[in-house]
Amino acid sequence: MAKTLPKRSVVIVGGGLTAGLVARQLTAQNIDVLVLERGVDHRHGAESRLPTQRDELRWSTRQGLMQDWSVQPYSLRHNRRDPSYPIRWMSAFLPGEGMGGAANHWNGQSWRWSEYDPAIRTRYESRYGKAFIPANMPLRDWGVSYAQMEPYHDLFEKLFGVAGQAGNLRGTIQPGGNPFEGPRSNEYPQKPLEITEAGSIFKSAAQSLGFKPFPGPAANSTGAYTNPDGQKLGQCQYCGHCERFICEAQAKGTPEVLLYPMLLQRKSFEIRLRAHVLGVNYDAQAKRATGVRYVDLVTGKEYVQPADVVVLGAFTMTNTRLLLLDGIGKPYDPGTQTGVVGRNFCYQTLSGVDVFFKDRWINPFLASGGTTTVIDEFNNDNFDHSGLGFLGGGSIGASVTNGRPIASRAVPAGTPRWGTEWKAANAAWYAHAFNVWAQGSCYPDRENFLDLDHAYTDAYGQPLLRMTFDFRDNEVKMSHWVTQKIGAIAKAMRPDIMGSVEGLKPSFDTRVYQTTHVTGGTPMGADPAHSVVSPHLQHWDAQNLFVVGASVYPHNSGFNPTGPLAALALRLGDDLISYAKRPRML
Repeated sequence: MAKTLPKRSVVIVGGGLTAGLVARQLTAQNIDVLVLERGVDHRHGAESRLPTQRDELRWSTRQGLMQDWSVQPYSLRHNRRDPSYPIRWMSAFLPGEGMGGAANHWNGQSWRWSEYDPAIRTRYESRYGKAFIPANMPLRDWGVSYAQMEPYHDLFEKLFGVAGQAGNLRGTIQPGGNPFEGPRSNEYPQKPLEITEAGSIFKSAAQSLGFKPFPGPAANSTGAYTNPDGQKLGQCQYCGHCERFICEAQAKGTPEVLLYPMLLQRKSFEIRLRAHVLGVNYDAQAKRATGVRYVDLVTGKEYVQPADVVVLGAFTMTNTRLLLLDGIGKPYDPGTQTGVVGRNFCYQTLSGVDVFFKDRWINPFLASGGTTTVIDEFNNDNFDHSGLGFLGGGSIGASVTNGRPIASRAVPAGTPRWGTEWKAANAAWYAHAFNVWAQGSCYPDRENFLDLDHAYTDAYGQPLLRMTFDFRDNEVKMSHWVTQKIGAIAKAMRPDIMGSVEGLKPSFDTRVYQTTHVTGGTPMGADPAHSVVSPHLQHWDAQNLFVVGASVYPHNSGFNPTGPLAALALRLGDDLISYAKRPRML
């Protein structure tokens, strides 16, 4: 029988980026916070020190910092007519595990989305008319504006020492930055990263076609940096071990460097590691969460942790699954288009073109996760969609984030997959190739959703979370169009060899990594009929239950989701300070 523990003021499920940011705001006001995290503290392990930190096989290939798929996998089907099957080894996206979560092994690319993104439906309807959005695309406004989020974007960038070049400073377009970005109150706290050889080639070609390339913003520190909380970053060494790795130089903005060491010094903060949350206790009559249930992975004992406020701050999939397991909110039904939990599940739509240069030395191993050079002319609605037959778009850029020996082996099409010729091609092209990519948006489709699997369970006997997802017609058309733009830029580079110019095709393949940018499942909005949480991230059916993370996004953009996610988390922290003083629907 589970043991009931003393009640806590605020309990946060998941010990990643959002939990750390929410807790930062709350504990500054001496509000009691308990974080439950199923992983461990990575700060002193083999993953954080040389030479074991750079073990590509252990941390990258074998996913040493990721969710354990033998314990809690997902299942997948591409449409409702198909049976689902459990995914025993996921490569498409990589949820993190441990104090700091996926933001420990991220690349550091730290984007703000466009000013119109939080009002995406209004944007398209006002520009093209209400009939322009397809009936099977449930795009929704967020209920919060970019202007309301901007101060929190600014704070996050200072906390994480983000390096970049402003493109819109207080309404004035700045040379060298992104001319499409929303107005910023301040310049980035650090200068941009060094441009790579690949970025230099891309920049020249893009400018020759009339585009405006700029350095991608990144939480890879370009110098010694101290943030507003007194936490420090070292200078990036361009070692090529960002994504899938802990930064041994502590030069990458991560929660385990910048948030949790500071939080652990605060008396009102506690984190319990190796605590796997099984569910949220919910009083349906009172419409309140009373606490959470979890198992201590060290002792195997189960506990009930009562709470005045519960915050779901876990990965996209976990936030959704916990609500479905305990029936908090009506599950989404794609047939009737009713229900909310599990709807608007999105991914991203990536494509690219490989380019090879005999006489250009690319130095792929001299890189960081954020050394990108980008154009934004074809992202979302930054261009006219009239007559194109799709919505959305993507950022286009060139980046060489690593030259690690196992995975970084670009060779021309037609090269044998093994043997002497394959070895020769690797030697010839290793330092002479890179990819020009598009990180494409993914808009919701009524047939893409999350629910509980009826056939498969995890190691705890609970139903797996089931993905019903594929790249639908809108994303296929968009990807094909945007990839032609990539092809034009790649051709302008005049490479010796250029790869095929093809957009992404169905079907979604969990064996192929894209990004860890899955969104939706608990979308936010002003209308309870189409959203799980309010614009203040408060559950419509439980006043003291809040959800934060990429699961609240009603759509996915052509940029990494971390920036808005962090801004919303900091804003939620301030909202919870107000809620603690006077509990109510915010």
